Amino acid sequence: MNRTLRRALPAVAAVLLAFLAGCGASASTTAQSGAGGSDPDTLVFSAVPGEQTTRIQQRYAPVLDMLSKVTGKKIEFHQATNYAAVIEAQLAGQVQIAEYGPLSYVLAKEQGADITAVGASIDHKGESPGYHSYGITKAGSPITSIKDYAGKKICYVDPDSTSGFLYPSAELLRNGINPMTGVQPIFAGGHDASALEVLSGRCDAGFADDSMVDTVLPQSGQLKPGQLNILWRSDVIPGSPVAISNSLSPQLKTELIDAFQNKANIDYLKANGFCGQDCAFGASGTWGYAPVDDAFYNPIRQVCAVTKNKNCTTGS
Repeated sequence: MNRTLRRALPAVAAVLLAFLAGCGASASTTAQSGAGGSDPDTLVFSAVPGEQTTRIQQRYAPVLDMLSKVTGKKIEFHQATNYAAVIEAQLAGQVQIAEYGPLSYVLAKEQGADITAVGASIDHKGESPGYHSYGITKAGSPITSIKDYAGKKICYVDPDSTSGFLYPSAELLRNGINPMTGVQPIFAGGHDASALEVLSGRCDAGFADDSMVDTVLPQSGQLKPGQLNILWRSDVIPGSPVAISNSLSPQLKTELIDAFQNKANIDYLKANGFCGQDCAFGASGTWGYAPVDDAFYNPIRQVCAVTKNKNCTTGS
C-alpha cells in the first residue's frame, strides 16, 4: 500500500492531464460523440476510493456489468487519485457517471458541472444515506480532546474530503484552532492512510470516516480493537452521491437513474446473477444506493458557510 504523505495535491491541470491519459482513446471518443448530440457508446464511471487499494475496479464489477446490460453501453471504470481529478474530468465532459464525496459534489456544482445527483450509498436497505467523521488518536496518546490538536501534526484525508477535512475544520474552528495554521497539516490521501499514519505515530492525531475505523481496517486486519481512540464524532454527514451528466439523452438518464435507485444493490445483483452470495461492491459494506436530490446536500453548503473554507468554492 502506498501511504506516502502529501502536503498538497498536484496542480489541477496536471491531475486532469493524467486522468485523461488514463482514460485513453475511449474517453476522447466519448467526449466527441457526446458533443455531437448523441449518447456516446462508452460511458466513463469514475470514483475515488476511501482506501488506497488496487481492488476497487473488481469491487465495482457487478454494478458495471449491470449498468452495461441496462443501457446497452460499454461502461469504463476509472479510479481517480483524488476528488479534484473527478471534478475536472466531469467538467471537461470526459466522465458521464461520477461517485463523489459530498463536498466534492457541491464543489463540482459550484464550478459549473451540469450534473444530477441520483443516489447515495447506504450500508443497509431502507436506511438514510449518511455517515460520521471521527477525530482519532493512537491509544495512550496524551491528546484527549480536540483542543489538544493545537500545534500538533494532524492527518487529514484530502482538501476536498467532507469527513476528512471539511467537517473536521468546522470542529477545530469551534475549538479556536485554525485548521491549517493552528496545526501542522498533513494530507494523507485516503481515509485508510490517515488512520494508519495516526496508528504508526507519524501523525499525532487525525481524522477519518467512521466506516474506515469501525469496519474496513479491522476487517482487513490492519487495525485491532483498542489501538485507536475516538475523541470526536461529527453530526451525520449526507452520504456520498453518484451524479450523472445532464448531457446524456433523457432516455439514457432515465435508465441510469432507475438502475442506481432500484438495481444497484446487493439484493438485485444477487437475484439477477451479477454476483454470488458473497456479493459486495463499492465501499466495503455497501448495500446499494438510496435516492437523493441536490437539496439533500444543503447541510454541506451550510458547513462551508460556517468554515469559509476556500475549497468550498475554489477547490484545492
